[in-house]
Amino acid sequence: MGVMLQAFYWDCPREDKVECDWWGFVESRIKELGKAGFTALWLPPASKGANIGGMSMGYDVYDYFDLGKYDQKGSVKTWFGSETELRSLIKAAHGQKMRVYADLILNHNNGADAEEFNPIAGRNWWTKFTPKSNRFTRDWTCFNPSPYQELGTVTFGDMPDLCHINPRVSTGILNHAKWLIEEVGFDGFRYDFVKGFGAWIVRAIHDRHYERRGKTVDIFGIGECWAGDEFIDSWLDGVNRWSEHRVGAFDFPLRYRLKELCDSYGFSLKRLADGGVLMKDRPFEAVTFVDNHDFRGGGSGIDEIVNDKILAYAYILTHEGYPCVYWKDWFNYGLAQTGKPGGIERLVKIHESHAGGATNILYMNDLLYLMERTGAGSQPGLVFGLNNAGGTLRQWVQTGFCEKKLQPLAWYGTGVTEPQAITTGPGGWCEIEVPSRGYVVYGE
Repeated sequence: MGVMLQAFYWDCPREDKVECDWWGFVESRIKELGKAGFTALWLPPASKGANIGGMSMGYDVYDYFDLGKYDQKGSVKTWFGSETELRSLIKAAHGQKMRVYADLILNHNNGADAEEFNPIAGRNWWTKFTPKSNRFTRDWTCFNPSPYQELGTVTFGDMPDLCHINPRVSTGILNHAKWLIEEVGFDGFRYDFVKGFGAWIVRAIHDRHYERRGKTVDIFGIGECWAGDEFIDSWLDGVNRWSEHRVGAFDFPLRYRLKELCDSYGFSLKRLADGGVLMKDRPFEAVTFVDNHDFRGGGSGIDEIVNDKILAYAYILTHEGYPCVYWKDWFNYGLAQTGKPGGIERLVKIHESHAGGATNILYMNDLLYLMERTGAGSQPGLVFGLNNAGGTLRQWVQTGFCEKKLQPLAWYGTGVTEPQAITTGPGGWCEIEVPSRGYVVYGE
């Protein structure tokens, strides 16, 4: 499926000193990203936010059809730029054969123009939205509790939640998605906080036919279902059971397991073979990742991975699933390591050139994990080793590569030098050496 790049992080326009010019900043790196092997970009919410207390990351949607075109909420541009600049970025990405996914906020809104009395809730609420685009206007009946659906008044940050079964709301959402695909140029969506609304609205978006310049557009979708494996399974079933166009989900259970690998002393590598993660249970719907914009500190499970994060990337970029690389790790934290054997760049190239076919675990104990990808199509497969010990480890294993010379494609570890090539015997037997607290990838 390729490799996706999350092309933003929290407060990125300010942190990188490109306020209102993030789209241009990303576009200036498009050729580099295309050359590195990325096949898709996930962009931050593009619609005009409420901008309460300053410029917004867009998760407080005010005007769905203002991508930086109208003078409202304190600016014409969004914090990321103008609509023209966004369209230019998408065009540049398409020129590098990269798909572009929009971050879609369908649960809550903010920045209403007036308060209204909600007779069901018995209170006044900021629910009158009259945006300058004059498209997808909303009033109190568009939010819960409404005449169409009575739900509790608990909200996300006191932002009113949309009532999707109101025909006015569902029509507005479907028209917005169609506009983003057919006119703006997006190729799919990341759905924010999918636990906050029914799976049917995502299914409705994906079951619709889209065309751009007379050609059918097959869109891709990813749900942010921040939950355990069973809950994510249930959500995916709700979206995909009756749909021809399947949607994936971020593999949060795997991400937490990878954080333990990197940050917890004594983590047993046997746990990497356990189920309970999408990558194992539903690999064709698993979007694997290491960190994202929501992991920015504060405890309670939202801290970034700190130690040897490249081990987590080595895992997701050699295993099954659709891997997503985080902008901050690639650029700000310097983990790309362009031109070097131990960074994300080399692993992305290996994912695209070699990481095909089924996964076979060759050997594992608490400190050593060895597996192979069997290969598929033009991807010949690979052998991957992960070492969680304080010294080099060696192990004889039987691979599916019989009488082959396997070259070291990528490696990382304490005091590591370039590993030696391996020649497998008639039965595929060979000895794999993995550097201290590190990894190695072999392939033809």
